[in-house]
Amino acid sequence: MNHNNVKLAAGLYFVATPIGTARDITLRALDILASADVIAAEDTRSMRKLMDIHGIALNDRPLLAYHDHNGGKMRPKLLDYLAQGLSVAYGSEAGTPLIADPGYHLSKEAAEQGYLVTSAPGPSAFVTALTLAGLPTDRFLFEGFLPNSKSQRRSKFQDLMDIQATLIFYESPKRLAAMLADAADVLGASRQAVYCRELTKKFEEVRRGTLGTLAQETQGATIKGEVVVLIDRAHEPNVNELDLETQLRNALSTMSVRDAAETVAQVTGLPKRQIYKMALDIGSNTEG
Repeated sequence: MNHNNVKLAAGLYFVATPIGTARDITLRALDILASADVIAAEDTRSMRKLMDIHGIALNDRPLLAYHDHNGGKMRPKLLDYLAQGLSVAYGSEAGTPLIADPGYHLSKEAAEQGYLVTSAPGPSAFVTALTLAGLPTDRFLFEGFLPNSKSQRRSKFQDLMDIQATLIFYESPKRLAAMLADAADVLGASRQAVYCRELTKKFEEVRRGTLGTLAQETQGATIKGEVVVLIDRAHEPNVNELDLETQLRNALSTMSVRDAAETVAQVTGLPKRQIYKMALDIGSNTEG
């Protein structure tokens, strides 16, 4: 395959690379990879493989690794190439650089020093997932990866609970079930959600349902591949406050505060923490 080997202006070219299917790269991205004086990549093996698939010869051009662990050491070297009037193409391992991928400090420093910084746009896992999910797209919040610890993850969900936007996360397949269970517990089991797995690849899968349903489905299941989770925005519950208080009082007559809150939360789909606080208030008022 022939690519346009044109002389690129000196500058930093961010190149979006496929998240799965190799043919999802753009023609302009291929031209840049064929023409750049220097190529930098989050994973040089992935970049070399991508170039081989599309028939792009590296020849004697430098191919340098640039990632989170060596950025401090490699940035001056890449900026020095720019100072020499050369063109530098940078691609993350998959998707768009800077979107849950390295490149931010490189972009910032190159721009601050007055060099051309531009992009060959292309694949991004969270945008792809948003087009497939069937959840509102007019406003969304991309949160990237959640904290690893359960308490920090639940705290983050608490912070996001009332945001009027579709919430988007990247998640490890090993943590998916725990993440969905925490989301159902904190945000409410009835909130609509979707998880997308292995986007653009052979075993692409999109699962839709409530947080409660998806949490149950994934419990104990073996999940493989890259995962994007999307959660619908907060909605005002259609539960009359008087009815809710009646349900809670009935539950509290035979159960502990914790069990009553959990039972009513499951029935109404409201967040357990909200119901628990209401149950505590009812209990203290009754005692008074």
